[in-house]
Amino acid sequence: MYLEHFGLDRPPFKITPDTSMFYEGSMRGAALDALIYAIKSGEGIIKVVGEVGSGKTMLCRMLELKLSDIVDIVYIAHPSLSPDNILHLIAHELHLDVRNDDSKLDVMQKLQDYLLKKHASNRQVVVFVEEAQSMPVETLEEIRFLSNLETDQHKLLQMVLFGQPELDDKLAQPQIRQLKERITHGFYLDPFPPEDTLDYLNFRLRSVGYRGPSIFNQRTANAVEKYSGGLSRRINIIADKALMASFSEGTHEVSSSHVATAAKDSDFTRPFSFKPMLKAGGVIVALLLALWLGSMLPGWVNPGGDGAAFEMPPESKQAVSGNTDAGAQPVLTANAEETPERVAKPEAENGNNEAVIESGIKPSLLDQRLNETEKWLGAVAGDHYSIQLFMTEVTDVTALEDFLSDPSDLLDFEKIYVYETRIGGSRMYSVLYNDFDSRKTARSILKNLPAEMKASKPFLRRVSALRKDLESSG
Repeated sequence: MYLEHFGLDRPPFKITPDTSMFYEGSMRGAALDALIYAIKSGEGIIKVVGEVGSGKTMLCRMLELKLSDIVDIVYIAHPSLSPDNILHLIAHELHLDVRNDDSKLDVMQKLQDYLLKKHASNRQVVVFVEEAQSMPVETLEEIRFLSNLETDQHKLLQMVLFGQPELDDKLAQPQIRQLKERITHGFYLDPFPPEDTLDYLNFRLRSVGYRGPSIFNQRTANAVEKYSGGLSRRINIIADKALMASFSEGTHEVSSSHVATAAKDSDFTRPFSFKPMLKAGGVIVALLLALWLGSMLPGWVNPGGDGAAFEMPPESKQAVSGNTDAGAQPVLTANAEETPERVAKPEAENGNNEAVIESGIKPSLLDQRLNETEKWLGAVAGDHYSIQLFMTEVTDVTALEDFLSDPSDLLDFEKIYVYETRIGGSRMYSVLYNDFDSRKTARSILKNLPAEMKASKPFLRRVSALRKDLESSG
């Protein structure tokens, strides 16, 4: 409807993957190059993890396009299959003469014969498993057995698992640790930061023939990123509806109100209002805004990710996710690099809490939480988890005290923990919430936090990681 109005050849923001509009920014191009390298190396199983709508399917399509000369690809789009069914499915996708009543041994033999012929003709066979987090554990084990098909020097069948962060949880189960050890390369798709969101929007528009002045600016791109969480599918949905709103008003520029209308129509999360959480505003608000807009927080969306990253050019290394520490701290910079500083114990300048108590002076709420946090970390099991809510500079202690005095009806004050850390030379307080004995429980609570709390990008912290940080800073 708006194509002629903006001078477009075709819709720029369709959610169906279109390889002609593959965006190489925000490390997508580097991730593609790294995946091609990993597949060509032909060793082990590859894992690609990203949130819903982060671009995993687009990478699948690009890999097929780039590798079509040397690779035959089998797609498994619905992985909730039994071990026997997945073996038959692969055989059918390769057009082998296999009947449904053939035994598993017969199918495996035919598959091996076929793969040996392909290897002799210098072609690889790669199985792409989409939504791999939904695959039953028993079927994942069958994947491992298939990876045993090999010659003296080469694997005959390559596997690439594409999944949401829950895939890491499934791979952490003890009964499939042998599969986990076969994963030689792991990749994580970060959401787009605001600056890449603007570049992505302009790229898509130029790809479909737009030649005029920019329709989106940095302010509206920031709004798109806020509502979408930096996920490409949501960006496309919001951008498409924002263009429609602009067209309906007869303008040629998208405004923040157009973006807000599009996000509301899409039922996406509204922009975060800091007032319910922090009354004082000030530095805490600025830091949370930086965290919200600039930091993609790989530590919470891919806690405990596995798979060793291989050596590659420096510009591509950020696309490779190796053994990601669940306790990774967000760095409050535009690039939000995953380079945490170590947690420091409260210094004497924060006040000797025990001395204050002995003198009869009531300790502040912050002092109480610092003391309770130290006791908690000394007693809690190392495999427990907590949710990191936000961070603030230690100089803004008044605002933090205000938050602690009225945290929210949704938070139990006795379960709020505070510790001091350093980021880029700045002393900061990190605020945690609750104690969970399993990642599954913690993740469930995290996912169900209200929108105003989610906007500060809370994420999971493992207690053992916190404790090691405290020991190393002691």
